[in-house]
Amino acid sequence: MLITELPIFITYLQKTLPECQHEMRRLFHGRGQMWAGLEQITADWIGEHLIITLFKPVDDVFLAELKQQLVSFSNSAEWLQASGKGIGLQHRYEHGAPFESVVGEVATEVVGIENGLKYQLVLGKNQNMGIFLDMRNGRQWVKERSHGKKVLNLFSYTCGFSVAAMAGGAENVVNIDMAKGALSRGRDNHRLNEHDLSNVTFLGHDIFRSWGKITKFGPYDLIIIDPPSFQKGSFALTKDYKKILRRLPGLLTAGGEVLACVNSPAVSPDFLTTSMAEEAPDLSFVERLANPVEFADLDEQASLKALVFNLQ
Repeated sequence: MLITELPIFITYLQKTLPECQHEMRRLFHGRGQMWAGLEQITADWIGEHLIITLFKPVDDVFLAELKQQLVSFSNSAEWLQASGKGIGLQHRYEHGAPFESVVGEVATEVVGIENGLKYQLVLGKNQNMGIFLDMRNGRQWVKERSHGKKVLNLFSYTCGFSVAAMAGGAENVVNIDMAKGALSRGRDNHRLNEHDLSNVTFLGHDIFRSWGKITKFGPYDLIIIDPPSFQKGSFALTKDYKKILRRLPGLLTAGGEVLACVNSPAVSPDFLTTSMAEEAPDLSFVERLANPVEFADLDEQASLKALVFNLQ
């Protein structure tokens, strides 16, 4: 991280903030390795708050200059026009990802808006706020493909895909995740969008021990697989993903679709296409969804992979 590059960071915030139109967005994605000297910093605009995240330690001089430039940014025309409320700084590299307010007061709970849909988010308390911004195009794709369909949302987390599916007119959605707290937040997200919860199922179970329950609600027209890269004691991507893929033909309707996702830089798209060919050869690769432009990455193989497959 180079202190000499901080003016470029601030200038980019001035450019991208007015483009958000009050929707949550990644404003600066240093992690994409496109900005030399700024590879370990990101900036997200969430519910009129700017959240800066550092992924590796910086020296005291860099940190002091960053904070000073953020204070100056809070007096800019762009910040005032966006009705900015607060700027927070999260130290992701430290245990517990400690958080501090740099400008104003950063609310703990805010509502973020994406493509017109609302999500209840938590700022500054955890590593993840409740939604992954790089999956914006994936959620929009699900919304556009869900009308009249039965949808299965595996590793549903806070049910972002489920919200998108119901907004797109899905007949029903089944969400499954071990984290019951995340599912509770998923219910809140559906309520925020005034969805009929009688058409949404929430299963707080281990997927690998619940195939009977999952099958009972099927077959499905659309299945979303968006697992963590690694979850101690419950999921190891390269080993366990294949266990899911081999189940797909028995869960899908004829012509059913699958959105299979991986967000590990160590895993290429070939892992998904090759594994699908081995475990579920009746499913054909259709396309890889483009990532949002704000998540441009010097190595596209390392960025989010969201691949579409179809059951022939």
